[in-house]
Amino acid sequence: MADESTQSIVIDAPPEKIMAIIADFPSYPDWANGMKEVEVLGTSADGRAEQVRFAIDQGPVKDEYTLKYDWAPDGLSVQWNLVKGTMQKSQHGSYVLEPSGTGTKVTYTLSVQLVIPMIGLFRRKAEKLILDTALKELKKRAEKAA
Repeated sequence: MADESTQSIVIDAPPEKIMAIIADFPSYPDWANGMKEVEVLGTSADGRAEQVRFAIDQGPVKDEYTLKYDWAPDGLSVQWNLVKGTMQKSQHGSYVLEPSGTGTKVTYTLSVQLVIPMIGLFRRKAEKLILDTALKELKKRAEKAA
């Protein structure tokens, strides 16, 4: 298995509110840095997104990819894997939410392998930047809505 990067943050909002933001894919372009277009391609019987197509544009980095989601029954975690991508060979990630005092500890884990080989050190730095940005933007969105 490829190396993973993991980062956590505490958000002053309940887990169900945070998971609702994570699951609201059509709103990602409104708050997630670089997200240009997000389309839910399929949903499960409970209405949760199973496959989602993303188009990102972050300056020199442009990509289009589809992820398959697996939602935990307790509503406290979600995992995803790459179905197909332009620049990515594989992607595996997860959000795990843990109630923590008056807030929620959110742990984001991500592993990405690109079609073009990248030195592990640079890939991990890129993953950590993605994690840091995503968690800060999620925190800002959740606490603004709280």
